[in-house]
Amino acid sequence: MAKVLVRRLGGAIPVLLVLALVVFILRQIAPIDQVASVVGENASPEVYAQARQDLGLNDPLPQQYLRYVSHTARGDLGRSTLSQRPISKDLGTFLPATLELVAVTFFLILALGVLLGMATAQHWRGSGFLRVGMVFGGSVPTFLLALLGMLLFYRRLGWLPATGRTSIRDAPRNPTGLLTVDGLLAGRFDVVLDALKHLVLPAACMAIRPAVSVGRVLRSSLQHTLRSDHIRTARVKGLGEKRILIKHALRNSSAPVLVLWGLELASLFGSTIVVESIFAFPGLGLFTTQAIARGDFNTIAAVTMVLGLLYVLANTFVDLLQVLADPRVRL
Repeated sequence: MAKVLVRRLGGAIPVLLVLALVVFILRQIAPIDQVASVVGENASPEVYAQARQDLGLNDPLPQQYLRYVSHTARGDLGRSTLSQRPISKDLGTFLPATLELVAVTFFLILALGVLLGMATAQHWRGSGFLRVGMVFGGSVPTFLLALLGMLLFYRRLGWLPATGRTSIRDAPRNPTGLLTVDGLLAGRFDVVLDALKHLVLPAACMAIRPAVSVGRVLRSSLQHTLRSDHIRTARVKGLGEKRILIKHALRNSSAPVLVLWGLELASLFGSTIVVESIFAFPGLGLFTTQAIARGDFNTIAAVTMVLGLLYVLANTFVDLLQVLADPRVRL
């Protein structure tokens, strides 16, 4: 397991360097004056020239790229023109909300996808209705699903809140910044419940479409596994179908699901920008939308690097899950 982890992390370094190169090139060709964003549009030529020298923009491009990689590796992502603060501090404020939202979304994808795959593979009672309902939800665009969810569960039924992260003003936000975790550590179960209520609707809107894809792949994989020889042997021994499904078939069918689960990460991080904007959820998505509106390219580049790092780490985690599910992957 340790060798697999080291190999996966070693392979992630070139990916991050290429991502840094792409972001660096975009910074060079973007129609945004980096110097003017620091000193202002009305700065004198002398101040402008000095600021350009201080920012190192007169150096050769390879030297600028190496300096950019070095600063990024140390966590120095520059200063935001939107908040006039170091971007690393802004990320520390907004990143935990997105991580919490993505974690709940992952759980829903796994739960709904496994339920759909198992139910349709063995034709459980009501599986047809479940399949039609989830396929319908997966065919609706995420932004439209979010609006429909707000109209139904907030405005008409009043079950779930529509905006924000919590309605409790004195909610603990330390030491992790994750409301559910900090609420548990502080013994504030009202905070945990309120945070989950705010997470359910946006997480469900992002989870339904990937869950349908996961369910379809799992159903196909289960149907293939249930026709294999070791499953026939288990049936001959008199084992029940549910025990065979859970103990013998599910693990052997999980490898394709884990691969798809990792591939869904890219679209999931993209969905956070849309969903957080609709629900006014104070995460990286909403922060990025505000930065785009203000032309804050430093923040956009920093968020891109952070999302790329999260994507690489999440795929590494999925690779480790594949090894646990099927030790043959190590070979």
